Amino acid sequence: MLTDQIGPRRAAVCGKPIGHSLSPVIHTAGFAAAGLLSWTYTSFECAEDELADLVAGLGPEWAGLSLTMPLKEAALTLAAAASPVAVATGAANTLVRRPDGTWYADNTDVPGMVRVLRGAGLHREPVVSVLGGGGTARAALAAAAEFGATEVTVVTRRPEARAELAPAAAALGVTIVGRDWSRAADAFAADAVISTVPKGAADGLAATARWRPGAVLFDAIYDPWPTPLAAAAAAQGVRVVSGLDLLLAQALGQFEQFTGVVPAPEPAMRAALAAAAGNR
Repeated sequence: MLTDQIGPRRAAVCGKPIGHSLSPVIHTAGFAAAGLLSWTYTSFECAEDELADLVAGLGPEWAGLSLTMPLKEAALTLAAAASPVAVATGAANTLVRRPDGTWYADNTDVPGMVRVLRGAGLHREPVVSVLGGGGTARAALAAAAEFGATEVTVVTRRPEARAELAPAAAALGVTIVGRDWSRAADAFAADAVISTVPKGAADGLAATARWRPGAVLFDAIYDPWPTPLAAAAAAQGVRVVSGLDLLLAQALGQFEQFTGVVPAPEPAMRAALAAAAGNR
């Protein structure tokens, strides 16, 4: 077990709203398991136009920040350098303080999504469909590219949402095949369906979805769980992963970058997340 040798260090999750976040539970458990006894992890309620001032006011004890909605694009603009995946997706969920005091931006949602999809058995060069066109859809496009997919079906209510994904898709080398929501049922003839839409938006698809044998569903929602779509998919033998799985996977990458502890103490972090989610 490692011990903390460098004095008090701090990290936090920022977003608005933020009271529901389970990130403090995950990271605090990780600190304890790794022997980082002087590390603390908190949360900040922060709007997009408040982030720059918040970051500028952080002292040298701050090791990093986790960013959630609506801050992922703004976070990228505050960094002196960024990972290729953060640049390609135009979004950062992680800011890491570098030794010179500047910030490095990364997007651990992408490797986290790859991790959970691979764990569910998704193979190389899959047929991928994405429901929704927001920030998580960008991560989904990047994850599909990591698996070798060059074409992704994207289903949205607004054509404009697909257009907004076009720069990220181009940077990732992925072609978007657009579908209107009225044709959402067509998207389920895929090896992986990645649902990034808000709570309730995909409920009406549960009864009509017809799944490919061996398919995987990633549903970004985790409260309430299971969603009607996830329950229907599981009943048909589809392998299902949830937003909780991604929450843990992306946090592992953040923890390693914040602390330098590799690998992160996944069992302790997973147990803490499961207990907290079970108590909701």
